[in-house]
Amino acid sequence: MLNWLAEAVTYRLLGLNPSTRLAEALRFFLYDTVKVLLMLTLIIYAVAVIRSFFPPERARRLLSGRSQFLGHIAAALLGIVTPFCSCSAVPLFIGFTEAGIPLGVTFSFLISSPMVNEVALVLLWGLFGGRIALLYIATGVTVAIVAGVVIGRLRLEGWVEDYVYQIKMGETAEEKLTWTMRHERSLQFTVDLLKRIWPYVLVGIGVGAFIHGYAPQDFLVRYAGPTNPLAVPIAVAIGVPLYSNAAGTVPIVQALMEKGLPMGTALAFMMAVTALSLPEMVILRRVLKPKLIAVFVAIMTVTIIFVGYLFNAVL
Repeated sequence: MLNWLAEAVTYRLLGLNPSTRLAEALRFFLYDTVKVLLMLTLIIYAVAVIRSFFPPERARRLLSGRSQFLGHIAAALLGIVTPFCSCSAVPLFIGFTEAGIPLGVTFSFLISSPMVNEVALVLLWGLFGGRIALLYIATGVTVAIVAGVVIGRLRLEGWVEDYVYQIKMGETAEEKLTWTMRHERSLQFTVDLLKRIWPYVLVGIGVGAFIHGYAPQDFLVRYAGPTNPLAVPIAVAIGVPLYSNAAGTVPIVQALMEKGLPMGTALAFMMAVTALSLPEMVILRRVLKPKLIAVFVAIMTVTIIFVGYLFNAVL
């Protein structure tokens, strides 16, 4: 139905020739814009309802008092169902530290939350199937656990800003919510979030449409195809400076894969954009010293590159 509407607008209403690159790019843009925005509306609302059962205070209590090994696993899994945005990174980091949660466990949560993004998960499932989506979850959680363990073993607590350990946030009582309140707040959250991210979604789809319609196959295969052994690091290096959410990068990934980009390379690009964005690093600088941020970026870069090569090898 959506494809029929996109073709009707492109070929009949606008009268574009189906064989032209402009027509194909526009058809792709119209089709993916409607599809992605519809999916996002449903996804964000459902996640907002789930999120209402996991406020930050509950997350802190769930992670405190566990062994470090189980703590890393619990933190990584909890990050999937508690999709806090980057603006929540600082108060969450302080809250976890005040609750006595080890630094490495805290990082497992902070890595998993943006990396295993619920929007990307559902979109990947719809676009590429359950096998790819499940592999995305498995690798994202593994990266979060491994990176958290490494940071914990390095004992880098001294590279956290001193004031973090001096803050006592105190306990905040959890609010009792009825289903009506959850619905109203989830609906409002959905509207507010869509207002903030729709430009990124359109930009992402626009880039994907341009690649789909105009980017030559030979160019992509040459610089990011399976014959280039450095394709994954190049994709990660390009993704790190960019700022977008998973919803904005998935259409780009889809278009790149259609042009011959291997799944692992495309997934490494998406992980770099969502988990290593410069705005996130700027926010974390308020609580982390530059040395710890550098270690965090280095570990994440290495693990994301490994994931990219792994996917390219097994798919």
